[in-house]
Amino acid sequence: MKLLFTLGLSCLASLAVLSARGQAASSSAMLTPPTAAIKAKVLTSPHGTRTDNYYWLNERNNPQVIDYLKKENSYYDQQMAPVKPLEEKLFNEMKSRIQEQDASVPYRDHGYYYYTRYETGGEYPLYCRKEGSVTAPEEVMLNGNEMGQGKAYFAIGGFDVSDDNQTLVYSTDEVSRRLYTLHFKNLKTGQLYPEKIENTAGSAVWAADNKTVFYTKKDVNTLLANRVYRHVLGTDPSRDALVYEEKDNTFSVAVSRSRSRRYIGITLHSSLSSEYRYLEANKPTGEFKVFLKREPDHLYEVQDANSEFYILTNWEAPNFRVMATPLTSTGKGQWEDVVPQREDVFIEQMQVFKDYLVLNERDEGLRETRVINLTTEIGQIIPFRELAYTTYIGVNPEYDTPVLRMTYTSFTTPTTTYDYNMATQKLTLLKEQPVLGGFVKTDYVTERVFVPSRDGKEIPMTIVYKKNFKKDGNGPLLQYAYGSYGLSMDPTFSAARLSLLNRGFAYALCNIRGGQELGRQWFEDGRMLHKKNSFNDFIDCSLYLIREKYTSANKLFAQGGSAGGLLMGAVVNMRPDLYKGVIASVPFVDVLTTMSDASIPLTTGEYDQWGNPADKQYYDYILSYSPYDNVRDQKYPNMLVLTGLHDSQVQYFEPAKWVAQLRATKNDNNLLLLHTDMDAGHGGASGRFKALHDIARQYAFLFMLLGQKTI
Repeated sequence: MKLLFTLGLSCLASLAVLSARGQAASSSAMLTPPTAAIKAKVLTSPHGTRTDNYYWLNERNNPQVIDYLKKENSYYDQQMAPVKPLEEKLFNEMKSRIQEQDASVPYRDHGYYYYTRYETGGEYPLYCRKEGSVTAPEEVMLNGNEMGQGKAYFAIGGFDVSDDNQTLVYSTDEVSRRLYTLHFKNLKTGQLYPEKIENTAGSAVWAADNKTVFYTKKDVNTLLANRVYRHVLGTDPSRDALVYEEKDNTFSVAVSRSRSRRYIGITLHSSLSSEYRYLEANKPTGEFKVFLKREPDHLYEVQDANSEFYILTNWEAPNFRVMATPLTSTGKGQWEDVVPQREDVFIEQMQVFKDYLVLNERDEGLRETRVINLTTEIGQIIPFRELAYTTYIGVNPEYDTPVLRMTYTSFTTPTTTYDYNMATQKLTLLKEQPVLGGFVKTDYVTERVFVPSRDGKEIPMTIVYKKNFKKDGNGPLLQYAYGSYGLSMDPTFSAARLSLLNRGFAYALCNIRGGQELGRQWFEDGRMLHKKNSFNDFIDCSLYLIREKYTSANKLFAQGGSAGGLLMGAVVNMRPDLYKGVIASVPFVDVLTTMSDASIPLTTGEYDQWGNPADKQYYDYILSYSPYDNVRDQKYPNMLVLTGLHDSQVQYFEPAKWVAQLRATKNDNNLLLLHTDMDAGHGGASGRFKALHDIARQYAFLFMLLGQKTI
C-alpha cells in the first residue's frame, strides 16, 4: 500500500516574490530559502490540462535535483540551529527512558523458544532462540548490529525456520525501497548458503520437505508483488519455478503457511476483493487449488482447523462474519455461520486454534479480543478497565494449544504482554515494557469523546495530557489522524510522547472517516467520492478542541504521515487559520498526477481508494482536493515537511514539489521547512536510536514555534 501519496498543478511567480514570501521571520538573519527552478510542463488528459512547474524534480538521478534537496536540508539546518541543543536534549531524554538491554517475551514454536533482544548501545535487534526451555543455552540466529554495521540504512524483513528446525530463510533491505533480498542460513553450522534472491516482498515460507521455499517477487518499477516462485535449497535461483503470476495490476500477492502447517497459501488482494489458493505443504510440486474465485466487493480470508476451513468474509455482511465449510467443499453453498454479522461490531482479525476461535473486534471504535470455544460455541471478551485501550492478538505460531499470546496498551499503559488460558480464562501478565526515568501512569489522564461532525456523524477522539493540564485555551496540543485504506488508529503508548506531555502538551488522536474504527461504512464514507469527509472530520475535531478550550488556534498543531500527509495538505488549504504549525511526514500530496500514472509504484492498486482519473468524475473530484493542485495565494501555518529519498510508497518528489509550490505562492512569512533523509525511505531512519532523532527533530520544531528553545 502507498500509505502516503502525490500530484501537481501550480501558478507562475516571479523569483523576487518567491524569495520574499519564503523568508522565515523566526531567523534573525532572515535567511533566504532555496529557489526551485520553474520548468513548466503541461500535463494533458482527456479531462483537462494542467501545468506543473516542478515536474523536473521527479528525476531522482538528476544532479540538479539532488543539489536542490541538499540546499533545502541546509536551509532546514540553518533555521533549526537555535533549537539544535534542545533537539539533542529531547533525544537524550527519550533515549534515557529506554531499557537498552531488553528482550521480548519468548514464544514457543516447534520445540524452540524464539525472541528478539537488544544490547546496550545497539541499534538493531538480535534474533535468538532456545531449544526446549527458556533456560536452555541461547542460539543467536541473526545479529542485526553486526549485519547493519557501517550501513546508512539496514532492516531485517521476515524470517522462517524449516520444519526440522535446521535452516533459516530471512530477508534484508539496505536501500529502504522495500525490495528485499532473501538469504539462507544453516542454523547448525552457522554457514550461509551461496544463493541470494533479490527483489522479493520480504517473506518466504517453507514446505514440509525442509528444502522447498515459496516466495513472492516484486515488479521493480511498480513495486507490486505479483509473482510467486518455488525455490529448492542449494539450487540456482534463476531456475526457480514460477508457480503463479497475477496479471491484474490492481491486485497484490502474498504467500503464507497455515498455522496447522497443513497448507501453503497464496493470497491475492485488492482494496475491495480477494482470492485464496492453497496447496498441501507436503506436496510442494503440486498445483494450487482456488478456494473461491475473486468476486467484486468480496473480501475474505481462510484458515483451517480440524476438518474445516474457517472464513472471515464480508459476503452479505459489511462488518464481516465468520463462516465454516468442510475441507472437501469450499463453495459458498456449504458455508455456515459461526459468528454472524452484527451491525454494531466490526470483526477485524481472526485466528483459529484447534479448539478455539479468537477474534479482534471493534465496538464503538475500541479494539477488543474475543475468545470462542469451538465445541461449546460460548464466547467471552477478555476484560480490561481503562477508558480507551487497544488489544492485539500476539505471536501464536502453535495451533494445538489453549494459551493465547496477546498484547495490551493504551495512552498511559506501556505495551504489555499477556498469556490468556482459553480453557481456564486466566490472564497472566508476562511483561510490561519498562519505561525508565520515573514514569508513573497515574500522572496522566485519558479522555474519550465523540465529536459532532458537520453532517451529523460522531467522530471518536481520544485525548491524553498530564494531570496539571488546564482547559483554559492556553495549552499547546498536537492533533493526529490518518483516515485512509481502512487502517484504524488506536490509542497506544509512546515513551517519546512523554517529552511533550511533561512540558504541558495535550495529544489528541482523531478517528476520522476513511479508517474502520466504527466499521466498514466508516471506511466507505472516507474514500473515493467521499474522501473530503476525512478532511472535514479533522477540521471539525480541531474546532471542537478550540471550542472546548483544550487549546487555541495559536497553540494547536497538526500532524499526519503518508495518506495522513495528504490530510495535512488538504486541511492547510482549507483552514490554515486553525493551526500554529503542521508536521507532514512523507505526504501524499500530488494525488492527481500520481493516480494518473500507472508506472508509479502502487498506483494501480489504489484506484479503489482514490478513484481512477481516467474517469472524468474521479479526475474532477481528485483535482478539487489534491493538495499540490490547490495551493493558493493565502497565509499558511508554519510547516515542517519530511521525506526520504528512497521512499517506495510516496516518492520524495511529491513533498519536494509541494514545498516549492508553497514557497512560490503563499503570502506569509511563516516557516516552511523541507527535510529529506538522503539514506531512508517511507518509514524513516532505521535503528531504534536513529528513529528517536526523527521524533526529537519534530518536537524541537514545535517548541521553537512556541518560542521555547531551552526547556
